[in-house]
Amino acid sequence: MAASDTPSSRGRSGRLVGTITRGTTNTNRLRRMDRWIAHAAGRTLRAPVAPPVAVDLGYGAAPWTAVELSARLRAVRADVRVVGIEIDPARVAAALPMAEPPLLEFRRGGFEVPLDGGARPRLIRAANVLRQYDEEQVAGVWARLCGRLAPDGLLVEGTCDEVGRRHVWVALGPEGPRTVTFAARLAGLERPSELAERLPKALIHHNVPGRPVHSFLRDFDRAWAAAAPLGAFGARQRWTAACAALAADWPLRDGPVRWRQGELTVAWAALAPR
Repeated sequence: MAASDTPSSRGRSGRLVGTITRGTTNTNRLRRMDRWIAHAAGRTLRAPVAPPVAVDLGYGAAPWTAVELSARLRAVRADVRVVGIEIDPARVAAALPMAEPPLLEFRRGGFEVPLDGGARPRLIRAANVLRQYDEEQVAGVWARLCGRLAPDGLLVEGTCDEVGRRHVWVALGPEGPRTVTFAARLAGLERPSELAERLPKALIHHNVPGRPVHSFLRDFDRAWAAAAPLGAFGARQRWTAACAALAADWPLRDGPVRWRQGELTVAWAALAPR
């Protein structure tokens, strides 16, 4: 199996769109994001008659995240096709032995998202990719990727730490950003604002007083502090109580079932830079 590098895999200029990232990755690093994706995109993935396509964009120096995404999405629908895309040809070559065509394949490409026959994916996941770009580039990349989605598709773009204990990601549809999700391993979490260091590029520089994302994290910390007595019953109970308190003032898009997973999802419009 050869890596795809055809004209269809390139931008209008004839070049792949994007730059090579650092590529650091670890097994099981994106488990929290994958768990949320399986929940949020499950209906979309089950809907089409033909096998749906999901893309792991910029999987890094090793293909673990694409392999794991494939396995997790097969639990949602057995014939989901996952395509791992990397702009570095050496990374693609190294990943090819892990391919399981047609359910898992690897090819060379960038933000143009090269797929056979101009297929439109129902999921694009871009984890720890845009963090290495300038903030002013984010909107353009988002628009380009959203333009590649199927009409009911989902783009998930965000950042996590090296071992996958702390994540923040933005979910977007073809129309643009919808929600922001915070997810953490609750054991050892001192306060929710520790997740600020994992904010996606579109938000991280706006975590300053007077900006919405800063106000949200401030209120989250206050709710977490107020729920401290529940810590005697475990961090999960404390997190759930803090989320319930936040729901009085912020437009949360999930509920206790997801909160108990160490997640919280809020409407993008509430945190978007003004």
